[in-house]
Amino acid sequence: MHYNYRYGGGKKIKFVRFLFKGEKYYGLLKKDRVIPIKGDPFSGWEEDGSKTYSVADVKFLAPCQPSKIIAVGLNYYDHARELNMEIPEEPVIFLKPPTSVIGPEDYIILPEQSGRVDYEAELAVVIQKEARNVSHEIAKDVILGYTCGNDITARDLQKKDGQWTRAKSFDTFLPLGPVISDEFKPGSGRIELKVDGEVKQGSNTDQMIFDVYDLVVFISGIMTLKPGDVIITGTPGGIGPLKENSKVEVYIEGIGNLVNYTKRGD
Repeated sequence: MHYNYRYGGGKKIKFVRFLFKGEKYYGLLKKDRVIPIKGDPFSGWEEDGSKTYSVADVKFLAPCQPSKIIAVGLNYYDHARELNMEIPEEPVIFLKPPTSVIGPEDYIILPEQSGRVDYEAELAVVIQKEARNVSHEIAKDVILGYTCGNDITARDLQKKDGQWTRAKSFDTFLPLGPVISDEFKPGSGRIELKVDGEVKQGSNTDQMIFDVYDLVVFISGIMTLKPGDVIITGTPGGIGPLKENSKVEVYIEGIGNLVNYTKRGD
């Protein structure tokens, strides 16, 4: 990682992307303060010590702007069991468009074309530098950090179409945030989703069939990963439908809480 020399790689970093008075910035989250950085998390940065903002005065955005989102299907043992499906021999992947990305506190739009839109809490991996044909030995080195994701899915359209593109690709169908954290330990971390305060999904990333590094190796052997690209790593058991006017929260231990709301759209 391209840390400022004052961190030296030993401190825990939480990058954010935020809006302040109409301008967009990258920064560091430190408790209830946001410190802007010069540069960006992907090509080098340093703290801008001349400014600091209260979290109450900024709007957090999706923490990165991916050129592509690679999603993984059926990657938790508990999810496979609830669906009574066989464990895959290799990762099953699909793509979501960058236009599906929204940030914290943004609205998930439930499209009129669908009668059932589901939540799917997911750990999201943010790529730090260009990667192609990565080995297991260096997979960790191409990862900037981790964030929370919610792979919103029009479940009825998924079944109707027999493939996943339309069901996964509506605008607002990928909330990401609130931070990119290097504090998260990908081998074991609590992951859960709440709808209106009720826990709907609760699991641990140790339930993953293919771990984070397996996925980086597999995907980079197919396509070049670019800085800011995102891999969403599958959802645990407990998926279910959303209704309008709901509050949806994804929590991942070591990262934080991603909050979004739902409404019916055109």
